[in-house]
Amino acid sequence: MYGSATAADDLERTEFRKAEKKYKLYYDNKKRKKQPRPVDLSEVIDFRSILESYKRGGGLPDGVFAVNSDFQGHVFGLESRPGFYFIPGVLSLDEQCQWIRESLESFPQPPNRTNHNAVYGPIENLFDAAKDSKVFVQDEPLSGEVLFDGDLVRGEHFVPRWRFSSVVDKSCKGDSCKPVLASVLLRKLRWSTLGLQFDWSKRSYNISLPHNKIPDALCCLAKRLAAPAMLPGEEFQPEAAIVNYFSLGDMLGGHLDDMEKDWSKPIVSISLGCKAIFLLGGKSREDPPLAMFLRSGDVVLMAREARECFHGVPRIFTDKENAEIADLELQFSKEECLPFLDYIQSSRININIRQVF
Repeated sequence: MYGSATAADDLERTEFRKAEKKYKLYYDNKKRKKQPRPVDLSEVIDFRSILESYKRGGGLPDGVFAVNSDFQGHVFGLESRPGFYFIPGVLSLDEQCQWIRESLESFPQPPNRTNHNAVYGPIENLFDAAKDSKVFVQDEPLSGEVLFDGDLVRGEHFVPRWRFSSVVDKSCKGDSCKPVLASVLLRKLRWSTLGLQFDWSKRSYNISLPHNKIPDALCCLAKRLAAPAMLPGEEFQPEAAIVNYFSLGDMLGGHLDDMEKDWSKPIVSISLGCKAIFLLGGKSREDPPLAMFLRSGDVVLMAREARECFHGVPRIFTDKENAEIADLELQFSKEECLPFLDYIQSSRININIRQVF
């Protein structure tokens, strides 16, 4: 951690950090079996329940209002967080399944970058390799070959140093030859970037990095979803996206998305898979954050003033009682879909799309 111990202690005492610790997954050891520590969820805003009550003619909780727009669906806002919009259950079940598939099969494909690039370089067809129980093995340089930027120079050509294999070379000795199961790499996938590539080390977009445009279907979806947060006559222009992958125990610490040029434009954030808790703070970490549930198919928009609010995800729920993915499980129950089912039963995927310039 950067900074002094005093700064770290101060961070631990901020209101945002207190909320993170409140909802984070902790375990109690009971008779040698770890049990999730109970957590009080009574203060977590449940927009799905609010929507159901609103449809029946019920009133809205204090501080919550319905957004009047031409959008095909119900949109809610928070009086204390201008520019924040919550659209519960807006994605159909078919759409949810489509984007789960894309997030696992297509979005981690090069030239899109992932958290694995720094160690292994670009990895192609990771999900298929995991599905086929393959291993990732490392080629050692032959006589006269050299390494350049993680790849081998073979003659006049560069070849990836790592490759998927169905067989492990048992004669290989040493750390440099240790194979990695593709399924392990898939479970350790934490992010992939679409469109303009974000340079995490410099915290900026690097337009010189090779990239493909965001897929047309995702662009169209993002433009449709962004509409409630746009000013009259404006249209959202999707230029970059970050796909986050969460497993049990993972969290996304409080942060700001502040690298885009125009903060009046929304970040369109799509939730898929297991239910999570989302914290929406204020412009300071000292502002007590609001907690709310995010379920598969929910969409959050953060535009204008809301772009200056700290936010994060302290917890996802993977147990049957709280994950709330029964419909997805049924949809992925066919034999050819079982690899997707196996993944999403213990994971959450978040696709957040941005207009950079």
